[in-house]
Amino acid sequence: MKQKRFRKLAGLISLICLVLFALVPAALAFEGRGGDTVVIGADEVIEDDLYVGAGTFILDGTIKGDLIVGGNTIEINGTVEGDLLAAGQTVVVRGTVTDDVRIAGQVLTLDSEAQVGDDVMAAGMSIEGKKGSSVGGSFFYAGYQALLAGDVAENLAVAVGGLQLSGSVGGDVKAEVGEVEEGPSPMFFMPGVPSMPSVPLGLTVDEGAHIGGKLDYTSASEWSIPAGVVAGTIRRHEPEVKVEVEVEEEVVVSPTRRAANWFLRHLRRLVTLLLVGLLMVWVVPSWTEKATGALQAKPLPSLGWGVVTIAAFIFALLVILTVTIIGAVVLGVITLGGLAGTTAWTGALTMALLAFCFSIAVAYVTKVVVSFLGGRLILAGLKPDWAEGRIWPLVVGVVLFIIITTIPRLGGLVNLVVVLLGLGALWLLGRDIYRQGRAAPVEAEA
Repeated sequence: MKQKRFRKLAGLISLICLVLFALVPAALAFEGRGGDTVVIGADEVIEDDLYVGAGTFILDGTIKGDLIVGGNTIEINGTVEGDLLAAGQTVVVRGTVTDDVRIAGQVLTLDSEAQVGDDVMAAGMSIEGKKGSSVGGSFFYAGYQALLAGDVAENLAVAVGGLQLSGSVGGDVKAEVGEVEEGPSPMFFMPGVPSMPSVPLGLTVDEGAHIGGKLDYTSASEWSIPAGVVAGTIRRHEPEVKVEVEVEEEVVVSPTRRAANWFLRHLRRLVTLLLVGLLMVWVVPSWTEKATGALQAKPLPSLGWGVVTIAAFIFALLVILTVTIIGAVVLGVITLGGLAGTTAWTGALTMALLAFCFSIAVAYVTKVVVSFLGGRLILAGLKPDWAEGRIWPLVVGVVLFIIITTIPRLGGLVNLVVVLLGLGALWLLGRDIYRQGRAAPVEAEA
Protein backbone atom coordinates (compact mmCIF):
# COMPACT_ATOMS: atom_id res chain seq x y z
CA MET A 1 0.00 0.00 0.00
CA LYS A 2 2.80 2.43 0.89
CA GLN A 3 4.61 1.64 -2.34
CA LYS A 4 1.42 2.25 -4.33
CA ARG A 5 0.88 5.62 -2.67
CA PHE A 6 4.51 6.48 -3.29
CA ARG A 7 4.14 5.72 -6.99
CA LYS A 8 1.05 7.91 -7.25
CA LEU A 9 2.85 10.72 -5.43
CA ALA A 10 5.85 10.31 -7.69
CA GLY A 11 3.56 10.55 -10.70
CA LEU A 12 2.07 13.78 -9.42
CA ILE A 13 5.49 15.27 -8.75
CA SER A 14 6.87 14.20 -12.13
CA LEU A 15 3.95 15.75 -13.99
CA ILE A 16 4.30 19.04 -12.12
CA CYS A 17 8.00 19.01 -12.91
CA LEU A 18 7.16 18.41 -16.58
CA VAL A 19 5.02 21.56 -16.68
CA LEU A 20 7.60 23.62 -14.82
CA PHE A 21 10.39 22.22 -16.96
CA ALA A 22 8.79 23.71 -20.06
CA LEU A 23 8.92 27.14 -18.44
CA VAL A 24 12.53 27.44 -17.37
CA PRO A 25 15.09 29.29 -19.50
CA ALA A 26 16.54 27.66 -22.58
CA ALA A 27 19.86 27.01 -20.87
CA LEU A 28 18.16 24.29 -18.82
CA ALA A 29 16.06 22.98 -21.68
CA PHE A 30 15.50 19.60 -23.26
CA GLU A 31 16.73 18.16 -26.54
CA GLY A 32 14.30 18.47 -29.44
CA ARG A 33 13.91 16.81 -32.83
CA GLY A 34 11.52 17.52 -35.69
CA GLY A 35 10.86 16.69 -39.32
CA ASP A 36 8.87 14.38 -41.58
CA THR A 37 10.80 11.36 -40.30
CA VAL A 38 12.86 11.21 -37.12
CA VAL A 39 14.87 8.09 -36.26
CA ILE A 40 16.94 7.57 -33.11
CA GLY A 41 19.49 4.91 -34.09
CA ALA A 42 20.22 1.81 -32.04
CA ASP A 43 23.66 3.16 -30.99
CA GLU A 44 22.38 6.62 -30.03
CA VAL A 45 21.95 7.54 -26.37
CA ILE A 46 20.19 10.79 -25.39
CA GLU A 47 21.06 11.88 -21.87
CA ASP A 48 18.17 14.38 -21.45
CA ASP A 49 14.45 14.44 -21.98
CA LEU A 50 13.49 14.38 -25.65
CA TYR A 51 10.66 16.30 -27.33
CA VAL A 52 9.73 15.24 -30.87
CA GLY A 53 7.27 16.45 -33.48
CA ALA A 54 7.34 14.35 -36.66
CA GLY A 55 5.23 12.57 -39.23
CA THR A 56 7.01 9.30 -38.41
CA PHE A 57 9.10 8.72 -35.29
CA ILE A 58 11.13 5.57 -34.61
CA LEU A 59 13.13 5.02 -31.44
CA ASP A 60 15.73 2.25 -31.65
CA GLY A 61 18.20 3.79 -29.19
CA THR A 62 18.00 4.91 -25.54
CA ILE A 63 16.43 7.97 -23.89
CA LYS A 64 17.81 8.55 -20.40
CA GLY A 65 14.93 10.88 -19.46
CA ASP A 66 11.30 11.30 -20.54
CA LEU A 67 10.10 11.04 -24.14
CA ILE A 68 7.31 13.38 -25.30
CA VAL A 69 6.35 12.78 -28.92
CA GLY A 70 3.54 13.71 -31.27
CA GLY A 71 3.16 12.46 -34.83
CA ASN A 72 1.30 10.23 -37.24
CA THR A 73 3.22 6.98 -36.72
CA ILE A 74 5.20 6.36 -33.52
CA GLU A 75 7.32 3.25 -32.86
CA ILE A 76 9.17 2.70 -29.59
CA ASN A 77 11.63 -0.14 -30.19
CA GLY A 78 14.42 0.98 -27.85
CA THR A 79 14.48 2.08 -24.21
CA VAL A 80 12.94 5.05 -22.40
CA GLU A 81 14.28 5.29 -18.85
CA GLY A 82 11.64 7.85 -17.81
CA ASP A 83 8.01 8.37 -18.83
CA LEU A 84 6.59 8.02 -22.33
CA LEU A 85 3.98 10.60 -23.38
CA ALA A 86 2.89 10.00 -26.98
CA ALA A 87 -0.02 11.00 -29.20
CA GLY A 88 -0.46 9.87 -32.79
CA GLN A 89 -2.61 7.95 -35.23
CA THR A 90 -0.60 4.79 -34.58
CA VAL A 91 1.51 4.23 -31.46
CA VAL A 92 3.45 0.96 -31.06
CA VAL A 93 5.58 0.11 -28.01
CA ARG A 94 7.97 -2.79 -28.63
CA GLY A 95 10.80 -1.81 -26.31
CA THR A 96 11.18 -0.92 -22.62
CA VAL A 97 9.72 2.03 -20.72
CA THR A 98 11.05 2.13 -17.18
CA ASP A 99 8.31 4.36 -15.77
CA ASP A 100 4.77 5.29 -16.90
CA VAL A 101 3.28 5.13 -20.39
CA ARG A 102 0.64 7.71 -21.34
CA ILE A 103 -0.53 7.34 -24.94
CA ALA A 104 -3.44 8.47 -27.08
CA GLY A 105 -4.35 7.72 -30.69
CA GLN A 106 -6.46 5.65 -33.05
CA VAL A 107 -4.56 2.37 -32.88
CA LEU A 108 -2.37 1.64 -29.84
CA THR A 109 -0.24 -1.48 -29.41
CA LEU A 110 1.93 -3.00 -26.70
CA ASP A 111 3.84 -5.55 -28.74
CA SER A 112 4.97 -8.95 -27.47
CA GLU A 113 8.36 -7.56 -26.35
CA ALA A 114 7.00 -4.43 -24.66
CA GLN A 115 8.05 -3.98 -21.01
CA VAL A 116 6.50 -1.14 -18.99
CA GLY A 117 7.86 -0.59 -15.50
CA ASP A 118 4.84 1.21 -14.02
CA ASP A 119 1.35 2.31 -15.08
CA VAL A 120 -0.24 2.54 -18.52
CA MET A 121 -2.83 5.26 -19.13
CA ALA A 122 -4.31 5.29 -22.63
CA ALA A 123 -7.22 6.57 -24.71
CA GLY A 124 -8.06 5.80 -28.30
CA MET A 125 -10.03 3.80 -30.82
CA SER A 126 -8.31 0.47 -30.17
CA ILE A 127 -5.59 -0.88 -27.89
CA GLU A 128 -3.92 -4.28 -28.02
CA GLY A 129 -1.59 -5.76 -25.41
CA LYS A 130 -0.05 -8.76 -27.12
CA LYS A 131 0.99 -11.96 -25.39
CA GLY A 132 4.43 -11.45 -23.83
CA SER A 133 3.92 -7.76 -23.07
CA SER A 134 4.29 -6.75 -19.43
CA VAL A 135 2.94 -3.83 -17.37
CA GLY A 136 4.52 -3.47 -13.93
CA GLY A 137 1.78 -1.25 -12.50
CA SER A 138 -1.90 -0.70 -13.30
CA PHE A 139 -3.58 -0.40 -16.69
CA PHE A 140 -6.19 2.33 -17.42
CA TYR A 141 -7.91 2.67 -20.80
CA ALA A 142 -10.90 4.46 -22.31
CA GLY A 143 -11.91 3.90 -25.90
CA TYR A 144 -13.85 1.70 -28.30
CA GLN A 145 -12.16 -1.68 -27.84
CA ALA A 146 -9.35 -3.46 -25.98
CA LEU A 147 -7.65 -6.81 -26.65
CA LEU A 148 -5.36 -7.69 -23.74
CA ALA A 149 -3.28 -10.86 -23.88
CA GLY A 150 -0.23 -9.64 -21.90
CA ASP A 151 0.45 -9.41 -18.18
CA VAL A 152 -0.66 -6.61 -15.85
CA ALA A 153 0.93 -6.74 -12.39
CA GLU A 154 -1.68 -4.67 -10.55
CA ASN A 155 -5.20 -3.49 -11.46
CA LEU A 156 -7.05 -3.11 -14.77
CA ALA A 157 -9.73 -0.47 -15.33
CA VAL A 158 -11.37 0.08 -18.74
CA ALA A 159 -14.39 1.79 -20.26
CA VAL A 160 -14.93 0.31 -23.72
CA GLY A 161 -17.43 -1.04 -26.17
CA GLY A 162 -15.65 -4.40 -26.26
CA LEU A 163 -13.05 -6.00 -23.96
CA GLN A 164 -11.36 -9.34 -24.66
CA LEU A 165 -9.07 -10.54 -21.88
CA SER A 166 -6.78 -13.52 -22.41
CA GLY A 167 -3.74 -12.48 -20.33
CA SER A 168 -3.22 -12.16 -16.59
CA VAL A 169 -4.09 -9.37 -14.15
CA GLY A 170 -2.49 -9.52 -10.72
CA GLY A 171 -5.11 -7.33 -9.00
CA ASP A 172 -8.73 -6.35 -9.60
CA VAL A 173 -10.50 -5.79 -12.90
CA LYS A 174 -13.12 -3.06 -13.27
CA ALA A 175 -14.73 -2.79 -16.68
CA GLU A 176 -17.58 -0.90 -18.32
CA VAL A 177 -18.53 -2.62 -21.56
CA GLY A 178 -21.08 -2.15 -24.33
CA GLU A 179 -23.77 -4.33 -25.81
CA VAL A 180 -23.84 -6.51 -28.91
CA GLU A 181 -26.79 -4.55 -30.29
CA GLU A 182 -24.63 -1.44 -30.62
CA GLY A 183 -22.90 -2.79 -33.73
CA PRO A 184 -19.44 -1.92 -35.10
CA SER A 185 -18.07 1.58 -34.91
CA PRO A 186 -18.43 3.71 -38.08
CA MET A 187 -14.68 4.38 -37.90
CA PHE A 188 -14.02 0.78 -39.06
CA PHE A 189 -15.38 1.77 -42.47
CA MET A 190 -13.61 5.12 -42.79
CA PRO A 191 -10.67 5.39 -45.22
CA GLY A 192 -7.22 5.96 -43.77
CA VAL A 193 -7.88 4.18 -40.47
CA PRO A 194 -4.96 1.82 -39.61
CA SER A 195 -5.67 -1.90 -39.34
CA MET A 196 -6.73 -3.03 -35.89
CA PRO A 197 -7.76 -6.30 -34.24
CA SER A 198 -11.40 -7.37 -34.22
CA VAL A 199 -12.85 -7.44 -30.70
CA PRO A 200 -16.46 -8.48 -30.05
CA LEU A 201 -18.58 -5.98 -28.19
CA GLY A 202 -19.24 -6.72 -24.55
CA LEU A 203 -16.99 -8.74 -22.23
CA THR A 204 -15.01 -11.77 -23.39
CA VAL A 205 -12.78 -13.64 -20.92
CA ASP A 206 -10.80 -16.50 -22.45
CA GLU A 207 -10.03 -19.81 -20.78
CA GLY A 208 -6.32 -19.05 -20.39
CA ALA A 209 -6.87 -15.70 -18.67
CA HIS A 210 -6.21 -15.12 -14.97
CA ILE A 211 -7.47 -12.41 -12.58
CA GLY A 212 -5.76 -12.42 -9.20
CA GLY A 213 -8.37 -10.20 -7.53
CA LYS A 214 -12.07 -9.57 -8.10
CA LEU A 215 -13.96 -8.81 -11.31
CA ASP A 216 -16.50 -5.96 -11.33
CA TYR A 217 -18.11 -5.21 -14.67
CA THR A 218 -20.89 -2.85 -15.72
CA SER A 219 -23.14 -4.12 -18.49
CA ALA A 220 -26.81 -4.51 -19.25
CA SER A 221 -26.09 -8.17 -20.10
CA GLU A 222 -24.56 -10.93 -18.04
CA TRP A 223 -21.45 -12.43 -19.65
CA SER A 224 -20.11 -15.94 -19.22
CA ILE A 225 -16.84 -16.16 -17.24
CA PRO A 226 -14.86 -19.43 -17.37
CA ALA A 227 -14.54 -21.24 -14.06
CA GLY A 228 -11.28 -20.78 -12.15
CA VAL A 229 -10.19 -17.67 -14.06
CA VAL A 230 -11.14 -15.17 -11.33
CA ALA A 231 -9.60 -15.71 -7.90
CA GLY A 232 -11.94 -13.25 -6.18
CA THR A 233 -15.61 -12.43 -6.50
CA ILE A 234 -17.48 -11.65 -9.72
CA ARG A 235 -20.08 -8.89 -9.67
CA ARG A 236 -22.15 -7.35 -12.45
CA HIS A 237 -23.56 -3.83 -12.20
CA GLU A 238 -26.36 -2.31 -14.22
CA PRO A 239 -25.37 0.69 -16.38
CA GLU A 240 -26.38 4.14 -15.21
CA VAL A 241 -29.74 5.18 -16.56
CA LYS A 242 -30.83 8.75 -17.19
CA VAL A 243 -34.52 9.58 -17.39
CA GLU A 244 -35.73 12.27 -19.79
CA VAL A 245 -38.68 13.82 -17.95
CA GLU A 246 -40.19 15.42 -21.08
CA VAL A 247 -40.72 12.15 -22.94
CA GLU A 248 -40.74 9.91 -19.86
CA GLU A 249 -38.42 7.29 -21.35
CA GLU A 250 -35.18 5.80 -20.15
CA VAL A 251 -31.93 6.53 -22.00
CA VAL A 252 -28.95 4.25 -21.36
CA VAL A 253 -25.61 6.02 -21.67
CA SER A 254 -23.29 3.41 -23.21
CA PRO A 255 -19.51 3.34 -22.68
CA THR A 256 -19.05 4.15 -26.38
CA ARG A 257 -21.24 7.24 -26.07
CA ARG A 258 -19.41 8.19 -22.89
CA ALA A 259 -16.05 7.95 -24.68
CA ALA A 260 -17.39 10.04 -27.58
CA ASN A 261 -18.65 12.69 -25.16
CA TRP A 262 -15.23 12.71 -23.48
CA PHE A 263 -13.50 13.31 -26.82
CA LEU A 264 -15.90 16.07 -27.88
CA ARG A 265 -15.58 17.81 -24.52
CA HIS A 266 -11.81 18.08 -24.82
CA LEU A 267 -12.07 19.02 -28.49
CA ARG A 268 -14.27 21.96 -27.48
CA ARG A 269 -11.68 22.96 -24.88
CA LEU A 270 -8.97 22.88 -27.55
CA VAL A 271 -10.95 24.98 -30.03
CA THR A 272 -12.00 27.50 -27.35
CA LEU A 273 -8.45 28.06 -26.08
CA LEU A 274 -7.12 28.39 -29.62
CA LEU A 275 -9.77 30.99 -30.49
CA VAL A 276 -9.11 33.00 -27.32
CA GLY A 277 -5.35 32.76 -27.90
CA LEU A 278 -5.62 33.90 -31.52
CA LEU A 279 -7.78 36.83 -30.41
CA MET A 280 -5.18 37.81 -27.81
CA VAL A 281 -2.17 37.68 -30.17
CA TRP A 282 -4.18 39.66 -32.75
CA VAL A 283 -5.82 42.34 -30.57
CA VAL A 284 -3.23 42.75 -27.77
CA PRO A 285 0.01 41.21 -29.14
CA SER A 286 2.29 43.49 -27.12
CA TRP A 287 0.47 42.72 -23.88
CA THR A 288 0.60 38.97 -24.59
CA GLU A 289 4.33 39.11 -25.34
CA LYS A 290 5.01 41.06 -22.12
CA ALA A 291 3.01 38.59 -20.00
CA THR A 292 4.90 35.70 -21.57
CA GLY A 293 8.23 37.46 -20.99
CA ALA A 294 7.37 38.08 -17.32
CA LEU A 295 6.60 34.37 -16.86
CA GLN A 296 9.77 33.23 -18.63
CA ALA A 297 11.93 35.62 -16.62
CA LYS A 298 10.48 34.60 -13.24
CA PRO A 299 8.75 31.18 -13.46
CA LEU A 300 9.03 30.16 -9.81
CA PRO A 301 8.14 33.62 -8.39
CA SER A 302 5.13 33.58 -10.74
CA LEU A 303 3.89 30.42 -9.02
CA GLY A 304 3.99 32.18 -5.64
CA TRP A 305 2.45 35.39 -6.97
CA GLY A 306 -0.36 33.30 -8.42
CA VAL A 307 -1.38 32.27 -4.90
CA VAL A 308 -1.12 35.92 -3.83
CA THR A 309 -3.39 36.94 -6.72
CA ILE A 310 -6.13 34.56 -5.60
CA ALA A 311 -5.87 35.86 -2.03
CA ALA A 312 -5.95 39.46 -3.31
CA PHE A 313 -9.08 38.73 -5.36
CA ILE A 314 -10.92 37.30 -2.34
CA PHE A 315 -9.75 40.21 -0.18
CA ALA A 316 -10.94 42.75 -2.79
CA LEU A 317 -14.40 41.15 -2.90
CA LEU A 318 -14.64 41.32 0.90
CA VAL A 319 -13.55 44.97 0.94
CA ILE A 320 -16.06 45.96 -1.74
CA LEU A 321 -18.83 44.05 0.04
CA THR A 322 -18.00 45.68 3.38
CA VAL A 323 -17.80 49.20 1.94
CA THR A 324 -21.06 48.69 0.06
CA ILE A 325 -22.94 47.50 3.15
CA ILE A 326 -21.57 50.25 5.39
CA GLY A 327 -22.23 52.92 2.75
CA ALA A 328 -25.80 51.77 2.15
CA VAL A 329 -26.54 51.62 5.89
CA VAL A 330 -25.11 55.08 6.59
CA LEU A 331 -26.99 56.67 3.68
CA GLY A 332 -30.16 54.95 4.79
CA VAL A 333 -29.78 56.25 8.36
CA ILE A 334 -29.40 59.84 7.19
CA THR A 335 -32.53 59.39 5.07
CA LEU A 336 -30.79 59.37 1.69
CA GLY A 337 -32.60 56.22 0.59
CA GLY A 338 -32.10 56.85 -3.12
CA LEU A 339 -28.35 57.08 -2.74
CA ALA A 340 -28.36 54.01 -0.50
CA GLY A 341 -29.98 51.97 -3.26
CA THR A 342 -27.56 53.34 -5.85
CA THR A 343 -24.64 52.47 -3.59
CA ALA A 344 -25.89 48.90 -3.16
CA TRP A 345 -26.34 48.42 -6.91
CA THR A 346 -22.96 49.97 -7.69
CA GLY A 347 -21.23 47.67 -5.21
CA ALA A 348 -23.02 44.61 -6.58
CA LEU A 349 -22.13 45.50 -10.18
CA THR A 350 -18.50 46.16 -9.20
CA MET A 351 -18.25 42.75 -7.52
CA ALA A 352 -19.89 41.06 -10.50
CA LEU A 353 -17.51 42.78 -12.94
CA LEU A 354 -14.48 41.85 -10.84
CA ALA A 355 -15.63 38.23 -10.56
CA PHE A 356 -16.29 38.07 -14.31
CA CYS A 357 -12.83 39.41 -15.20
CA PHE A 358 -11.15 37.06 -12.75
CA SER A 359 -13.05 34.03 -14.09
CA ILE A 360 -12.07 34.90 -17.67
CA ALA A 361 -8.44 35.21 -16.58
CA VAL A 362 -8.51 31.85 -14.78
CA ALA A 363 -10.43 29.94 -17.46
CA TYR A 364 -8.66 31.27 -20.56
CA VAL A 365 -6.01 33.99 -20.28
CA THR A 366 -3.70 32.17 -17.86
CA LYS A 367 -3.76 28.99 -19.94
CA VAL A 368 -3.09 30.88 -23.16
CA VAL A 369 -0.10 32.70 -21.65
CA VAL A 370 1.48 29.51 -20.23
CA SER A 371 0.71 27.49 -23.38
CA PHE A 372 2.16 30.23 -25.60
CA LEU A 373 5.42 30.20 -23.66
CA GLY A 374 5.57 26.41 -23.53
CA GLY A 375 5.02 26.14 -27.28
CA ARG A 376 7.67 28.78 -27.98
CA LEU A 377 10.28 26.98 -25.85
CA ILE A 378 9.49 23.64 -27.46
CA LEU A 379 9.71 25.04 -31.00
CA ALA A 380 12.95 26.81 -30.13
CA GLY A 381 14.58 23.37 -30.06
CA LEU A 382 12.64 21.92 -32.99
CA LYS A 383 11.82 24.74 -35.41
CA PRO A 384 13.56 28.00 -34.39
CA ASP A 385 11.94 29.92 -37.26
CA TRP A 386 8.47 28.90 -36.09
CA ALA A 387 9.30 29.85 -32.50
CA GLU A 388 9.66 33.49 -33.52
CA GLY A 389 6.09 33.66 -34.78
CA ARG A 390 2.88 33.85 -32.80
CA ILE A 391 0.61 31.23 -34.32
CA TRP A 392 2.66 28.01 -34.14
CA PRO A 393 3.85 28.50 -30.53
CA LEU A 394 0.23 29.03 -29.51
CA VAL A 395 -1.02 25.95 -31.38
CA VAL A 396 1.75 23.64 -30.09
CA GLY A 397 1.41 24.88 -26.52
CA VAL A 398 -2.39 24.61 -26.38
CA VAL A 399 -2.42 21.12 -27.93
CA LEU A 400 0.19 19.91 -25.41
CA PHE A 401 -1.76 21.48 -22.52
CA ILE A 402 -5.00 19.77 -23.58
CA ILE A 403 -3.27 16.38 -23.95
CA ILE A 404 -1.64 16.55 -20.52
CA THR A 405 -4.80 17.72 -18.74
CA THR A 406 -6.81 14.78 -20.11
CA ILE A 407 -4.81 12.40 -17.92
CA PRO A 408 -7.13 11.17 -15.13
CA ARG A 409 -6.53 12.71 -11.69
CA LEU A 410 -3.29 14.33 -12.76
CA GLY A 411 -4.94 16.69 -15.22
CA GLY A 412 -6.59 18.72 -12.48
CA LEU A 413 -3.31 19.22 -10.69
CA VAL A 414 -1.57 20.34 -13.88
CA ASN A 415 -4.44 22.72 -14.59
CA LEU A 416 -4.02 24.25 -11.12
CA VAL A 417 -0.27 24.74 -11.62
CA VAL A 418 -0.86 26.42 -14.99
CA VAL A 419 -3.51 28.75 -13.53
CA LEU A 420 -1.20 29.78 -10.68
CA LEU A 421 1.70 30.41 -13.08
CA GLY A 422 -0.50 32.45 -15.40
CA LEU A 423 -2.01 34.52 -12.58
CA GLY A 424 1.48 35.19 -11.23
CA ALA A 425 2.64 36.37 -14.66
CA LEU A 426 -0.35 38.72 -14.90
CA TRP A 427 0.39 40.05 -11.42
CA LEU A 428 4.04 40.74 -12.34
CA LEU A 429 2.98 42.41 -15.59
CA GLY A 430 0.46 44.60 -13.80
CA ARG A 431 3.04 45.56 -11.19
CA ASP A 432 5.53 46.58 -13.89
CA ILE A 433 2.89 48.68 -15.69
CA TYR A 434 1.96 50.38 -12.40
CA ARG A 435 5.61 51.17 -11.61
CA GLN A 436 6.21 52.56 -15.09
CA GLY A 437 3.11 54.72 -14.72
CA ARG A 438 4.37 56.18 -11.45
CA ALA A 439 7.87 56.74 -12.81
CA ALA A 440 6.62 58.65 -15.88
CA PRO A 441 5.31 61.77 -13.98
CA VAL A 442 8.54 61.93 -11.95
CA GLU A 443 10.63 61.96 -15.11
CA ALA A 444 8.35 64.60 -16.64
CA GLU A 445 8.76 66.89 -13.60
CA ALA A 446 12.55 66.46 -13.68
